[in-house]
Amino acid sequence: MNELKINQQIIPTNWTEREKLRDKGQFWTPDWVTMPMIEYVTKNAELIFDPATGTGAFLQAMLLLKKTSKYYGTDIDDNVLKSKIYDNTVSIVENRDFIKNPPSRKFDAIVANPPYIRHHRIDDETKNILRQLTYKIIGSTIDGRAGYHIYFLLQALNLLNENGRLAFIMPADTCEGVFAKKLWNWITKNFFLEGVITFSEKASPFPEIDTNAMIFLIKKQKPQNKLKWIKINEENNELLQFIKSDFTNFDLPTIEIIERDLEEALQTGLSRPPHQEIISQYKLSDFATVMRGIATGATEFFFLTNRQIEELNLPKEYFRLTIGRTRDIETDILTLKEINELDKKGRPTNLLYIDKPEILPQQIVEYLKEGERLELNKRALIKSRNPWYKTEKREIPEMLFAYLGRRNVRFILNEVGVLPLHTLHCIYTKSKEKQDVFNLWTVLNHPETLVNLKYVSKSYGSGALKAEPQNLKNLPIPEKLVEKYNLKIVKTRNHNTLF
Repeated sequence: MNELKINQQIIPTNWTEREKLRDKGQFWTPDWVTMPMIEYVTKNAELIFDPATGTGAFLQAMLLLKKTSKYYGTDIDDNVLKSKIYDNTVSIVENRDFIKNPPSRKFDAIVANPPYIRHHRIDDETKNILRQLTYKIIGSTIDGRAGYHIYFLLQALNLLNENGRLAFIMPADTCEGVFAKKLWNWITKNFFLEGVITFSEKASPFPEIDTNAMIFLIKKQKPQNKLKWIKINEENNELLQFIKSDFTNFDLPTIEIIERDLEEALQTGLSRPPHQEIISQYKLSDFATVMRGIATGATEFFFLTNRQIEELNLPKEYFRLTIGRTRDIETDILTLKEINELDKKGRPTNLLYIDKPEILPQQIVEYLKEGERLELNKRALIKSRNPWYKTEKREIPEMLFAYLGRRNVRFILNEVGVLPLHTLHCIYTKSKEKQDVFNLWTVLNHPETLVNLKYVSKSYGSGALKAEPQNLKNLPIPEKLVEKYNLKIVKTRNHNTLF
């Protein structure tokens, strides 16, 4: 068995080399993950199709399991198709773009780890092709922030034969992104979502990649209102045993198996554990509003140190005190002391803030001309603004929230009065009384509140969580903490349901 393990991937630590992998979306899937996926799709299948074959992780799994099926793989990278694993009589691979030039037939078994390429790495011409493809398959488009892997899934489902099976390993944003509701409504109305497999931090298939993987097991059959939701807690062969038992062997101590109602799972989020009970009648939006921080589109130009401002002779009144990244905040209360420490370290703490048309000083005008010379005004995020250098308007928030992080304390009291860039969220409390703000901050950092972040967050590798503003506002606030700290609800609403 060990002789067949000719393909292994070492994730580079060099940023440039890792970026090349991200551009191609190529990450090797381990055997203990690929073998259950192959086992699932090979039920009565004579041919397995892998539209993103890479260096042959799923072919290797098929050979390890001694399957008699034939293997057909496609990829756009000639280099990976030269892998020695393809030198056999059971596999055929070809250089083919699965999105732009898919096979002209359907399949009984499709398996893949599709390229994980985020939307901002996709060129405009390809994005147009993806929109047309989506409209052709589902009759409408989805939000443009969907990554390339989403379109691989749609194309694959479109090529699945009646009673065919599909197993895809995908990042958790597949069911957490802004496009997810529309995507999964279409899938579950046209296919049978039989299983969803998640992984604990300890059992991450890609421990060195900052994403949380999930496996989706789908049949081209009449949709059903139940699904198996599985969580893998250790790296072993128990998932393979479960798949081999045709979902009947529950005597597996390292995996959690829950039968969930489809409606509940979609509403809660397929990546999240079930919570059918109402956790609390209160949520964050009862006490505060949430807005993301300022996106500049060119942080290196708009976000400067005090020394840079002095050297450029720019008037300080056109700058606002700003924090740029989560790791610049080492405490859970942000004061002038922390800002001064950042300044000593040479970290930028000043944002060029021009939020309305006016006659600008000559020094600012010259600086903006330099930005135009660098063609910053042509960047995607900036060119839609009028004028291009106009800053997104934000008031000073009472608190900041770490957009993506692993720290226990996520809510930061903004005593110094900074504005945050987009790596942090603004928390605007409805009551501005100092004691009320402090009490809410205390409640938000309470362990019983922080544990509820899993219900409103996207999950990433190494235990990281990411909560978008629209989701964070639904963070359940424990009732006993509301009472203990006398939190005031400024605006009432119907509390019948939380999610």
